[in-house]
Amino acid sequence: MSGTRLVPASFESIPGWYDDDHARAFAAFLVSCRSINERVPSSLARTTTDDLIAAVCAKALRRSNRPVREAEARHFFERFFVPHAVEHSAPHGLLTGYYEPIVEGSRIPDHRFRVPLHRRPPDLVNVVAESERANPGVAYTHMRQTANGLVPYPTRAEIDAGALEGQSLELIWLADPVDAFFAQVQGSLRVRLPDGMMVGLTYDGKNGHPYTSIGRILVDRGEIEPAAMSLERLGAWALSDEGRGRKLMQHNASYVFFRETDDASAQGVLGTPLLPGRSLAVDTAHVALGLPVFVDAPSLRHWGRRAPFRRLMVAHDVGSAIHGPERGDVYFGAGTLAGKRAGITKHPVDFYVLLPRAAVSGRVSP
Repeated sequence: MSGTRLVPASFESIPGWYDDDHARAFAAFLVSCRSINERVPSSLARTTTDDLIAAVCAKALRRSNRPVREAEARHFFERFFVPHAVEHSAPHGLLTGYYEPIVEGSRIPDHRFRVPLHRRPPDLVNVVAESERANPGVAYTHMRQTANGLVPYPTRAEIDAGALEGQSLELIWLADPVDAFFAQVQGSLRVRLPDGMMVGLTYDGKNGHPYTSIGRILVDRGEIEPAAMSLERLGAWALSDEGRGRKLMQHNASYVFFRETDDASAQGVLGTPLLPGRSLAVDTAHVALGLPVFVDAPSLRHWGRRAPFRRLMVAHDVGSAIHGPERGDVYFGAGTLAGKRAGITKHPVDFYVLLPRAAVSGRVSP
């Protein structure tokens, strides 16, 4: 983005750097390192950002067979990374939150469970990599493969009208259309079946249409005041009149598909578990996946303790609504409380992106 700069800073200048739990941040870094080093081939000449992150990951993984305490973890980040403040046209960035819903559901539809979540259709193809699906310059991130070439996939309204019926794509049935919509927005969920068994579902592609915020639509209409907007308030509005709520949700043409996962925890775009308070969804046009990012959002005080939210996180995920150089989505965890906290998170933020020291110095340290 024109006018955006990463400006080198010192660790001493980062508010709250020395107060954070760097051992927990190191554990979060290791989670993505395992995936990154599987994806990036070993090389003597590491030159791209992904290569350089992988090189630091290799050093971190050598420490993964034993506990890494606070002082060692902080020293690791200070040795192998250089923090950079993000400068752009606005005085601050924007921090929001997401979570993993836990809802009731069934594998078989009945009078209660009548809203389907669908598995990925076999004719759905990626036009761009999943890590780039938030790129605003792409008309469609996914399309339908036909005998005559690629065509746009049906919209949410068309799918609601039956565009996918008769293909045996129904994966799980929910009782509440708003629960189904929120699950798609969040990208994962846990479903408690009638026998008590818990099933984890995670993102497995989308219909490729751009994401539209229905909360923003209600604010622009004057239906809900900006300061009062939250996921809870939005859900209550949509549920108060099912037909009206369905029409509102159809303004978001984007529609997400799911797959079952053996891992009970939510997964990011790297396929690794998301860690509450340490996993951050970013715009990969500005922040590479796997990079540590110190998040300074002092007005966010509902995380669970009233101290300002200042902590080292790791870029583990992306989101269709996450656009910009200093735009992030904090993963809050699973369940009702996490949802309430995520749903009221909309705070100014300053990022300090930790770039591998080798990227700054022009060499990979031994």
